[in-house]
Amino acid sequence: MRSRIVHKPLAPGRGIAARRFDDAHAARAVRASHAAPQRPHLLYISGEDHHFRIPFMLALRERGFRVTAAGTGDPEPFLRADIEFHRFAFDRFVKPIADLAAIKTLSKLLADIQPDIVQTCDTKPNYLVPLAAQRLRGLPIVRLINGRGWVFSSRSPRALALRPIYRALYRLANRSTAANVFEIRDDLEFFGTGGPLRNLVIPGWVDIDAFDRALGASAPPDQLRREFDLGDAEIVTTVTRMTRQKGIPTLLEAAAMVHRARPAVRFLLVGPRESEGPMVITQRELDRHAPYVIPVGPRSDVPAVLRCTDAFAFPTEYGEGVPRVLLEAGLAGCPMVTTDLAGCRDVVRDGWSGFLVPAGAPHILADRILAMLRDRETAKTMAGRATTLVRQKFGLTSIVARYATLYTEILNESYQGEFTASERYRLGTSAVGET
Repeated sequence: MRSRIVHKPLAPGRGIAARRFDDAHAARAVRASHAAPQRPHLLYISGEDHHFRIPFMLALRERGFRVTAAGTGDPEPFLRADIEFHRFAFDRFVKPIADLAAIKTLSKLLADIQPDIVQTCDTKPNYLVPLAAQRLRGLPIVRLINGRGWVFSSRSPRALALRPIYRALYRLANRSTAANVFEIRDDLEFFGTGGPLRNLVIPGWVDIDAFDRALGASAPPDQLRREFDLGDAEIVTTVTRMTRQKGIPTLLEAAAMVHRARPAVRFLLVGPRESEGPMVITQRELDRHAPYVIPVGPRSDVPAVLRCTDAFAFPTEYGEGVPRVLLEAGLAGCPMVTTDLAGCRDVVRDGWSGFLVPAGAPHILADRILAMLRDRETAKTMAGRATTLVRQKFGLTSIVARYATLYTEILNESYQGEFTASERYRLGTSAVGET
């Protein structure tokens, strides 16, 4: 029978949301008797692209976890997947006032949902959620550090000025973090091993079965060629946000060079532009490269686009873990040219499973794209190696198994720690003020 919760008067400095969290977990602790729950409740918090992680959540649910999601995007995909979803707001860009408001919102969200463990992903949630949970001592948080973000990737004066602040925030967030998971070892070494007891590397993943089904059910290439008015043109595809840090200016310069050497080639740019803030590529910049560059915006049929692609170019200049688009392009059998960055190198090995080029080097990027188009047999061989690598190393099933093991270990320790069950969620001191 559910234990009755008696609300005590607030102690000085306590917030209402924190009290609800405290009382709910005290009641749960009575039932748990110092043992981890048999069906642990995972709250997965991310940003607007959170729906891409639905296969991961469903796979965890099959392993016995109760999964709830929270993010800033469209709730409809979660409703279709029968996943409880909570929408909240934060600004992806540097906005301190908005960040403080988001911390308060997240603190209330944690108290309302009452999860056993929290997983965060994306730069802002990785900072904001641990800060929101600092006064709710004992809630295990796992952060997926899938890249360094703009602040630690850009060499702009503003990014360099912000780095000490974000370093301090990273250390502060570590105080409420049970584990940091990195997709690549370079990021583990960059951020360091201080803070949580666990700092480990688990690669990125792709839902191979779902991608294969989508690829098999996709529209025939002729249909997309007619939609984009491509005729018999060779197609170079890019799937990413239309921003400067993603290397789009470099790609546009390379496209002009390729066009001069091979006028029939067309470049398809797939991904959002209008929502991308101050680093966005302007429509005027894109128009200068018409008609050989065709921006088609976000697409829900990326496998179909990849199916009719002759070469895939991903010129990112941004540290971002293992790029999912490279995994999908590999599964689709696309010859790939990408930047020589950690994460990209986990998928593309130069001259073996694709080509690597320096960041911001349009001449080299154009040369490698032309090489792919001119020597189709070599390109096909490299693409086949990439496909095999992705299928062997980045499958969803094996990656989810590693996360499930990590969550279980953390939960077992959490429910057998130095605090009693009722003390575990007693308020600690906030490091960011009243939330």
